[in-house]
Amino acid sequence: MTGRLKQYPPSLQFAAFVGLFLLFLILYVFFLAFVFPPISGYSLTTLQSELYAAQEALQPVSPKVLGYLKLTQFLYTLVVYLLPPVFFAFLVATRPGNWLRIDRKPRFLPVILAFLIMLVALPFVSYTGDWNHTWPFSPELRKMEEQTETLTRVLLNMPNISSLLINLIIIAIIPAIAEEFFFRGVIQRLFIKMMPQMPWLAVFIAAICFSAIHMQWMDFVPRLLLGFLLGAIYYLSGNLWLSMLGHFLNNGLQVVMVYLYQAKMIKTDPMTSTPTEWYIAAISLALTIGAIWLFDKQTTPGEREHNHRDDFNDNIESIGK
Repeated sequence: MTGRLKQYPPSLQFAAFVGLFLLFLILYVFFLAFVFPPISGYSLTTLQSELYAAQEALQPVSPKVLGYLKLTQFLYTLVVYLLPPVFFAFLVATRPGNWLRIDRKPRFLPVILAFLIMLVALPFVSYTGDWNHTWPFSPELRKMEEQTETLTRVLLNMPNISSLLINLIIIAIIPAIAEEFFFRGVIQRLFIKMMPQMPWLAVFIAAICFSAIHMQWMDFVPRLLLGFLLGAIYYLSGNLWLSMLGHFLNNGLQVVMVYLYQAKMIKTDPMTSTPTEWYIAAISLALTIGAIWLFDKQTTPGEREHNHRDDFNDNIESIGK
């Protein structure tokens, strides 16, 4: 079964991946609808209703409700975003780890530069978020975004170190691995193979998919930019570990900052948006471009050519069979 799809063109491989994604999504929905309620005594709707009711009454959310919400979030990331690319890699390649570009340990300097790219980009990303929030969204959509923010605040309630570590796993580590496998490891990779003469356009389209699938339209642009930066890190290095680390830094930094605020170690609430000045955003953009340039210069020479050669060898092997 390993490598069975590799003889097909990238467009058909992409169609197969979409089908695999829909299959696992259906399995997750089936679990929520028919398996989770008898086990937990709650439906997802009931959990969310109790959460919103507690918030409106200014009362703490039940630890049981909070635990089940975190469990559904964990399972969603695992089943919908991690399992499809893992299964697909076995279907499309004889060496799945090599195909996903996780078979090489990243060097120290590219790791530091990947972190630097994500850090210096934050003010510019925040500036685009301010602009995104001025779009003429409907009251219904704004209300949905407020509910999502409420859910996020509840999930990020961290009274102790153990809750911080749990949230780092659920919100930072697992999503960084699963979403990078899904969007950069498979989707971006297939888009580049479908349009080899326009790789940066493929990176951009994959970033659009990354942002759109989150269904948070008031933060569509900043998430698009973050997806593009992660895609650039992966494309320039050919190493998925680097984009995973960048993704983890972005998510993990937010979790840690919220914890420090709740522990009264910092005074500014990181979840409260404060406008970013245009000149700070401009400096951030310039530094981001410079960091990407340095990253490109410091990654392994010929890495992209090595990746293309691996794809060519896979195709030759499939023809030989």
